[in-house]
Amino acid sequence: MTEQKKILGEERRTLILKLLKESASPLTGSDLAARTNVSRQVIVGDITLLKAKNEPIIATSQGYMYFSQAPGAHVFEKTIACRHNPEDTEKELYIFVDNGVTVKDVRIEHAVYGDLTASIMVSNRQEVKQFIERIRSNKAAFLSELTDGIHLHTISASSEEAITRTEAAMKEAGFLMEF
Repeated sequence: MTEQKKILGEERRTLILKLLKESASPLTGSDLAARTNVSRQVIVGDITLLKAKNEPIIATSQGYMYFSQAPGAHVFEKTIACRHNPEDTEKELYIFVDNGVTVKDVRIEHAVYGDLTASIMVSNRQEVKQFIERIRSNKAAFLSELTDGIHLHTISASSEEAITRTEAAMKEAGFLMEF
């Protein structure tokens, strides 16, 4: 059995970028580490260096993604304020994705740390299920638990109608905060 050769430095980062650009789904740090024969921690450093070079890489709950918008595609984006109990998070996320919306992130205003933002990047029921399972299996808290359920989501969709429809569904569920 031959030992795989480590891919070094810039060559590895070029390969990581290529893999991310070609992948239709997120790639985990562990997967990238296995493909390049380095540790996951080396991959974390590589991703940081690539981001510093303004590569649009985002870390999601499912792994890393290269965020590129298709030429000519128009994406509508909006930030909305929500409030609900932690037990309603799955229902909230299903409302978004069932209406054709991608939930990009969650943001809270913490009394000590200020704005805290975490990438979510879910756009279908399977991704929501995986996200919720990860929270549960890690016994992690939702950021909104730090702010009595109050939080913001950046959402995106291919049409304004999808966002409007989603806001109406969120209002009906009692999750939308209105000013």
